[in-house]
Order: sequence, then C-alpha cells, then structure tokens
Amino acid sequence: MSDFTRLSPDNVAVVIPALNEALRIREVIQNALEYFPHVILVDDGSDDGTTQCVADLPVIVLRHPQRMGKGHALRSGFAEATRRGLQGVLTMDGDGQHSASDLPRMLDSANRHPGSIIIGARLRKRASQPLYRRLANEFGDWGIAWGTHYQVADSQSGQRFYPAEVIALQDIPGEGFVFEAQIVISAARQLGTRCVSVPIESRYRSADSDEQFRPSHFRPLRDLYRITSHIVRLALRHGHVLEVHRRIRANPPMIDDASGEFRQRGS
Repeated sequence: MSDFTRLSPDNVAVVIPALNEALRIREVIQNALEYFPHVILVDDGSDDGTTQCVADLPVIVLRHPQRMGKGHALRSGFAEATRRGLQGVLTMDGDGQHSASDLPRMLDSANRHPGSIIIGARLRKRASQPLYRRLANEFGDWGIAWGTHYQVADSQSGQRFYPAEVIALQDIPGEGFVFEAQIVISAARQLGTRCVSVPIESRYRSADSDEQFRPSHFRPLRDLYRITSHIVRLALRHGHVLEVHRRIRANPPMIDDASGEFRQRGS
C-alpha cells in the first residue's frame, strides 16, 4: 500500500470495553498507558465503581448509562477513535487476562501486514487454558472460517488490532461475541481483509498462580450457539458450500511469530 501511514503509539488507540471490572481495571489501564497515550475506556453500565477506579488517570472515559453489550461498547470506542482521526484501534478486555506488553508486538505486526486485522492468539502456555475453552475456541475458529473463507488462529480472542478502514465499517450486525465474529467476516467480504495471528500467552486462573480474574462473561454453549448459528445462516445464504470448503483448506492461518516458536505462514 503506497499510501499506508506507519502506525505508532501516537496514532492508534487502545479501546477497553468494561462491565463491572473494578477488580483489575486500574491495573489494566495503567499498564496500557505505559505503551500508548490514547486509552479509551468504555464503561458499559457498570454498577461496581469501575469508572471511579480510574478517575485520576489520563484516560478517555465513555460511559453507557445502562448495559448495552460488548458490541455496542466496541462501536462506541471505534467511533471515538475515528472522531479523533486515529489510524487504528487495539482492543483488550478489562479483566486482566490480556497483557499490555503484547500490544507493541501486535502493532509491529500491523506494520508488517498493512490493512490486516491482528489477533493476539493464545497459543503459548495453552495447557493453562481450560479444556472447555480450548474446544470452544477450535469450534469457533471452524465457524469463522466459513464466514471469511480462510482459517484464523484463535478467532475468539478479544485482544486485536483493527485498522482504520475496518473500524469505519458501518451497520455491522450482531451483539457481544457475535459482533466480534461478524466484524472479521464483514471486513473479509467488504474489504478483502485478512487476519494475522501473533502468539501470546494464555492467562487464566490456576492453582499455580495467585492472580485473580473475575469469571468470564463468555458462556461457551450460549455464545458459541449464537456465533455458529449466525455464521451458518450466512453460509447457507451465500451457498457454494464445496467451493468455500476448498477455499478454506487452501488458506491456512497466517501466524506472525518472530521468535520462530510457531510455524510462520503467509509472512
């Protein structure tokens, strides 16, 4: 892309959707601010004092008066970043399961792969990930592939980079985790956008660690049903099932791993 503007901490924002994250939100935002000056907290109607926990920090706070869902929180954050003329958005959850130290590596990958969505793929220390979450992630990856026509490593991860043209997309349907699936699909179909995965660590509560995380908002049966049924409807409406299957098999996940620990594809 000849007109590509090189991305830097000064021209992207970190967007953090939050619902009742008083336990870890201050730490999450302080860590993000170490790397990026533009941090946007979208408080989705919390009633536990989430916003008050960071009142003295140099963070942009958007607050929904009532819970509207993660999809609406992301839309609000995207709109604010676009209004400020920023060139993209990094997203991370407010519960502390994403490490801000991974964000610079994701931004570096975004510069190596202009126009791509970058996903922080939980490929390292996968043994710490509960079995039901690993199975749910693999099932979700299968479903996303039918929407994008290419394979994605860890399509369920909420730690991502979205370029400016993707966050500017309008009328993305779906709510919650469905929205995060649909924006990847819509970007693939409308813009030809690919996803590139950057390996990060899986971080979950375990007996070997005293780190505390609130229970996940993700409900595997409920949310995977919503995601998969949404994608199946899209696939059936699109048709050409055998052709799509061949295309998926011909397009394995793109993994950008400078360490060489994971096989690199498409880079």
